[in-house]
Amino acid sequence: MKIQIKSSLNLALKANCLVVAIKPAKKLGTQQSELNTLTGGLLNRLQEAGQFSAKQGELTCVPAPEGLNAKQLILLGVGSEKKLDAQTVREISDKLASSFKAADVEDATLELSALVAKSDIETVARHTAEAITDSQYKYLKQPKAANDTKPKKEFKLTLCCADRKQIAAAKKGSAVGLAIGNGKTLAKNLGNMPGNVCTPTFLANQAKKLAKSHGLKVKVLNEKEMSDLGMGSLLSVSKGSREPAKLIVMEYKGAKNKKEAPHALVGKGLTFDAGGISLKPAGKMDEMKYDMCGAASVFGALLAAAELELPINVVGVVPSSENLPDGIANKPGDVVTSMSGQTIEILNTDAEGRLILCDALTYTERFKPQTVIDIATLTGAVIVALGHQTAGVMGNDQGVVDDLISAGDTSLDHAWQLPIKDTYKKQLKSDYADLANIGTPGAGTITAACFLSHFTEKFRWAHLDIAGTAWGGSAGKRATGRAVPVLTQYLIDRC
Repeated sequence: MKIQIKSSLNLALKANCLVVAIKPAKKLGTQQSELNTLTGGLLNRLQEAGQFSAKQGELTCVPAPEGLNAKQLILLGVGSEKKLDAQTVREISDKLASSFKAADVEDATLELSALVAKSDIETVARHTAEAITDSQYKYLKQPKAANDTKPKKEFKLTLCCADRKQIAAAKKGSAVGLAIGNGKTLAKNLGNMPGNVCTPTFLANQAKKLAKSHGLKVKVLNEKEMSDLGMGSLLSVSKGSREPAKLIVMEYKGAKNKKEAPHALVGKGLTFDAGGISLKPAGKMDEMKYDMCGAASVFGALLAAAELELPINVVGVVPSSENLPDGIANKPGDVVTSMSGQTIEILNTDAEGRLILCDALTYTERFKPQTVIDIATLTGAVIVALGHQTAGVMGNDQGVVDDLISAGDTSLDHAWQLPIKDTYKKQLKSDYADLANIGTPGAGTITAACFLSHFTEKFRWAHLDIAGTAWGGSAGKRATGRAVPVLTQYLIDRC
């Protein structure tokens, strides 16, 4: 998407599709009055006929009348000014973006000053850019034909601002929205790909492509290299698959001091999870291709950080594997040794995400990170607790947890804290190893985080369980691109 910012609220601007935000009011404001005059009383006629009342999210599209230098006019109702917080702005932006897609609009000029109430032009520009990027997303069911060289049209967005101060804020906001939108697009593409295409090797190759396109440093560890490091927990998961496991390490160095300690993002990359010997039910098992959405969000957040040229160092660590049943696959009751030296009794082979994450977390110690966030579609229990709207967050450092929740509130990619206490950790007691990979019934999301906490004692850490937000819900059988927004905002805030 191409974004242009103009320092003019002149409604006579030349435009393909002109969008004007309108407040409900008995007396027309300055912009509404000017629009009404230019269009020969159009607003008055529409309101008298009950065809436009400017309620929240209301859209009225008409061929632009004489007096306007535009082909099409969209009136956008913003509703009560008292309710125009960031969430409402985003909902209105989503409706507008959806209308663009439905009407095949590819070039729009927006005069949205009426949306800037409790919010600000930076927030409006950000959520407008992200909403349009989201609405334009389309997963290609198959590659284009070799002879199809027709380039995809880019959406052209022009934002009109009142003055230079607003221009600077709008540029900043739209850049963030576009970068997050592009990161979500990458995460959606990876998540939506079938498991026979998006394998651990495929993910590793995508990291190498990202290195070339966005200047990242990438290292991919194979199974022998992981074995030499003692990653017995991670490698135990991949034993049942013919697809070799990979540990993908991506480094973005945007800080002036390239040796500055990075912030680490560790994403679960299970490219398909059948549950192993503890086989999942057949119904909806196809959706287990989404079990790598934690990894996908790390890819997307690193892309966004690079596009924004954030002055920060970030390392992304992605343990990637399949979890399938086989004669040499993990069995309930097996004991494996993690890279940290701690032994783990595997009571359920379907609790495999934590088995690959624990070794990745131990590996991350070598970067001496300022903070570590792991992101995983880890437990179905988090959907029971929080639904598809909110991710679960837990950690060993309240500051990191609070920063993530704050970033979620800003980005509207929300997270809610659940407790980690010793009373829950006791559920992981094992008679045959240092700990078991599952706890007793109840609090499954919390005990999963408690398991990971045993491998995070050397750094400030938080865990995001995105099993309810990464796909499904109102998105249907589609990846959502979450948690790219909250992770990107977290990195922005660290700058």
